[in-house]
Amino acid sequence: METATTSRRSARRSLAWLGALALVWGNITAAAEAPKEVRIAAVSYANGVKVGYNGSAGIVEKEGWLRSELQKRGIRLVWVPVAAQSVGATINEAFANRSIDFAGYGDLPSIILNAGGVETRLIVPGGRGNNVYLLVPPGSRAKTLADLKGKRIALHRGRPWEITFARLAESQGFKVTDFKIANLNPGAGAAALASGSVDAFVTLSDAYPLVDKKVGRILWSTKIPGQDWKMRAELWADKRFIEKYPDIAQIVATAYVKAAYWSAQDANYEEFIRIAVASGQSDNVARREYAQDTVSWKNRWNPEFDDFVTQHYRNAISYSRQVNLIRRDVDVQKLFEPRFVRQALKDLGIEHYWDAPVVAGSTRKGV
Repeated sequence: METATTSRRSARRSLAWLGALALVWGNITAAAEAPKEVRIAAVSYANGVKVGYNGSAGIVEKEGWLRSELQKRGIRLVWVPVAAQSVGATINEAFANRSIDFAGYGDLPSIILNAGGVETRLIVPGGRGNNVYLLVPPGSRAKTLADLKGKRIALHRGRPWEITFARLAESQGFKVTDFKIANLNPGAGAAALASGSVDAFVTLSDAYPLVDKKVGRILWSTKIPGQDWKMRAELWADKRFIEKYPDIAQIVATAYVKAAYWSAQDANYEEFIRIAVASGQSDNVARREYAQDTVSWKNRWNPEFDDFVTQHYRNAISYSRQVNLIRRDVDVQKLFEPRFVRQALKDLGIEHYWDAPVVAGSTRKGV
């Protein structure tokens, strides 16, 4: 009997030892499999001899939390600069050849990429988006979109603001094909407007310098009440990366949610503007972009997955099919991976910060 008891004790000790060994080995294996670096593509700008980054990426880098958290795990943070003129194509190619793990960019190129078989996932929505502007020459007689029917409009196809223009046209009973679209990037589009080669130009906040130079007049923008068609840019991730390294993906997602929360604080508004100015925008333009909007400052940065985000992507996918930008449907729900935002909000103690958001009436009065 005594021998049997001793044997059982010995067996338990052996099992405990094996369990401990398995745990240690598992940790060693996990550490061995951890990526050596995390690569995030972001729109960049030249700041003297240094490269800086726009939007959330600029805030994440300035805050330093992400870099620090990755360094603790022996992982290097690598920012991959992308020129503003070719964001969609450059990032799609990088995701396809697996040279990046994450990227901050727009809805339409992401949809095109996934429809082509390269799977990425939206892991942190980009709030309520940036404004889109429709400009005409200062001397144009056009007062409404209807006045531009059959006229030449500079619009960079495949970029997120194409969907905005399409929804504007649809809301007034038109199709994009009712206009003569000149497929020009923003720089070329601005030049075409200035030279009189086109009758209108669809662009982002670079509309304001054109107004100041008396090259253009804003005919319409997404600041006008009654629509929700702002240009979206969010944090996307390689599907294979987040499946293999969910803990690392969580760290990256949390950093971006922290950046959204920081941006939403009124106390940080002036610092936010300084960061925007460092990226090449003038102070005057940065303030006008955020002034007198229909979206509150706080809600502009809401990173949650909600009906607003879902409906936006349903509309974007539907449009992409209609104009043959994609040849097969994309499942909206499969594009989304909301668990990382949910965990980040919980970890940061801000689960209810964006509850009952105020959507109307920006407190920013502009300049």
